Amino acid sequence: MTARPINNLIVFTDLDGTLLDHETYSHTEALPALSLLRQQKIPLVLASSKTAAEIIPLRKSLGFCHCEAIVENGCGILEAGNDDQGSGDGYHQIRLILNRLPQSLRRQYQGFSDWSAQEVSAQTGLTPVEAARAKQRRFSEPGLWLGDEADREEFVTTISSQGLSVLQGGRFMTLSFGGNKAERMMEIAKRYASGGEQPFTVALGDAENDIAMIEHARLGVIIPNPAHDGIPPLHGETTGQIIRAPSAGPKGWNQVIMSLLKQQ
Repeated sequence: MTARPINNLIVFTDLDGTLLDHETYSHTEALPALSLLRQQKIPLVLASSKTAAEIIPLRKSLGFCHCEAIVENGCGILEAGNDDQGSGDGYHQIRLILNRLPQSLRRQYQGFSDWSAQEVSAQTGLTPVEAARAKQRRFSEPGLWLGDEADREEFVTTISSQGLSVLQGGRFMTLSFGGNKAERMMEIAKRYASGGEQPFTVALGDAENDIAMIEHARLGVIIPNPAHDGIPPLHGETTGQIIRAPSAGPKGWNQVIMSLLKQQ
């Protein structure tokens, strides 16, 4: 990690397993760093598979309503100071494609649209109220693959031929029409350019769907997550462009951000 002062810093962070504890969804251990970010007026952009409906109250409780948020794995942006969730036309198209699949494939994929709020709650550990927000999707469909690897390959090939992208996260397989956290991060970062100078982007994440964002940031941070295999060694680790947090979840997140902010 560089010891030079960092100017025009902006932080992008995954939520589940990164800023939020994988099991409890608590961010308590990150409170010192969050407070310091607010004090120093450093933007914090939440970047998650969560929906806008889920992000809105969380963004408010963290004190970063003035910052954009990346929703549904980068398929959309929740604008700063704006709670408009979008039309949901893309999500309707995803469901049409799924429901036109042969039943031999369709029944092996269960997505949020197939589950009640209670079932989403059981699958995720969210409260029923939070689960209802998670079902308010606009851009993507997360779910579980219940079949074997051969059928999974056929499923992916079939839906890909109809324009859908497949992204495996730490918990769910997510279907969408594309867009990812890295693309949205770069789009948002351009808004914060000052005097022709691009901001110093820091990106933190714990799973496969965070890799592109981590690799495209000025400083990428891998948060360990003992609940799954985590992120394999990345090229940027040999140059110092990517580091690994010393601890898992919000504790590791807090350690890294506090270390960075000491350089401000």
